[in-house]
Amino acid sequence: MIKEGRTVQQAARPTSTAVKILVAGALAVGKTTLVASVSEIRPLTTEEKLTVASAATDDLTGVESKATTTVAFDFGRITFGGPDDLLTLYVFGTPGQERFTYLWDGLAAGAIGAVVLADTRRLEDSFACLDYFEARRLPFIVAVNEFDGADRYHVDEVRDALELKPRVPVVLCDARSRTSATATLSALVRHALHSLPHAAPSPLGAPA
Repeated sequence: MIKEGRTVQQAARPTSTAVKILVAGALAVGKTTLVASVSEIRPLTTEEKLTVASAATDDLTGVESKATTTVAFDFGRITFGGPDDLLTLYVFGTPGQERFTYLWDGLAAGAIGAVVLADTRRLEDSFACLDYFEARRLPFIVAVNEFDGADRYHVDEVRDALELKPRVPVVLCDARSRTSATATLSALVRHALHSLPHAAPSPLGAPA
């Protein structure tokens, strides 16, 4: 409008975008830990104790000390950007056992991409997740969770071992570290936005 001979422009409205992402991977690769590390709210978890009854179903080779497991999903939220340009990630951690894969379709609905957490001591356990997201053409990255005591490998070695296509990013992370876990989610969102040209642009600076 015109007031006292000057044009007063309406202030730009802040933009806010919310997207859904998945954190997937085999049993005991750190999915629940990563979701808890990044979440700015108290994370929702559905962990239950592993029982003798499940021993014949859940392969605990290499993770014998694992005492609990996610039976539905984990949920957390993290916000990037500032007051004028916000990106909110709704982070869903999937169950790792193959007997719960029927839940993946519901969790994947509406997601823009997934982080596949991998343990270099059990890389072969990652193939089920990789095949799932490849088949559904859902963008994903592989994040190697660097467990204490595990051998360290270059990302190219991991890529070769998992037979990944060149377009799939591989990153190293520590699921216990908020900084490292947040950087991993940022890498996924950048990859997903590059893969999905119609996705809304987003700010990917420090979490709000």
